[in-house]
Amino acid sequence: MNSIVKFIPFKIINKARRLKNSLNKKITIVKYNIALSTKKAKHLRTRIKCNYEWYGNEEYGGFYICPKLLNKNSIVYSFGVGKDISFDKAILSKHKCKLFAFDPTPKSINWIKTQDLPPDFYFYEYGIGTKTESIDFYLPIDPDHVSGSATIQTNISVEKCIKVQMNSFSDIVKELKHNHIDVVKMDIEGSEYDVLENIIESNVVIDQILVEFHDRFFIKGVEKSKKIVNILRKNGYEIFAQSYDLDEISFLRIGAL
Repeated sequence: MNSIVKFIPFKIINKARRLKNSLNKKITIVKYNIALSTKKAKHLRTRIKCNYEWYGNEEYGGFYICPKLLNKNSIVYSFGVGKDISFDKAILSKHKCKLFAFDPTPKSINWIKTQDLPPDFYFYEYGIGTKTESIDFYLPIDPDHVSGSATIQTNISVEKCIKVQMNSFSDIVKELKHNHIDVVKMDIEGSEYDVLENIIESNVVIDQILVEFHDRFFIKGVEKSKKIVNILRKNGYEIFAQSYDLDEISFLRIGAL
């Protein structure tokens, strides 16, 4: 077989690869449109228009963002980084602004220490919670996985419990002296529902909120997502983009454009 492949012109191989990628993309888009048409996903439809781009890895670790609202003076918060800072690197590369990243997970902390970090990337070894306190933090069932959670859900093990530091959003912005944040990105493994309510109650102006919903981790997870989407809408935020699998959802503050 290998000897036959050697005689296939490189142009033909490349064309075959492009056709395969194109087909996979079309299949993904069809699945996306089917998902959006379901009753389950009605609350995740876009209700405001703006030009947006995907920042980060294509398969994992990325979000859609409205780039026209960012510049060198922008402030970005990134809650939950794991072992993937492709989103953070894209922000810093394109906009030369300041990015503040947070993660209390031991594997993430150790991984960050081994990385050649870009300028203006500031990492904090604690997570975001509804209160500033030391809490029980559950590590994943699969030892090869990275992300733990402050919330008991299907991916964690209650036997693998450690203590980590969590700070409230109000205390974080007070420490960092910010009263306006251009982007808050959140991938915190199921704790986003309580934390988002806490953030909304603060007096900090946030232009874009990018969140991965982990409703798949809970028995009534869809209801949890619907509730927080409605809360965000009542407080002046609308969805402007969502990933193909409807996990990563991007919100824009009305009036930010």
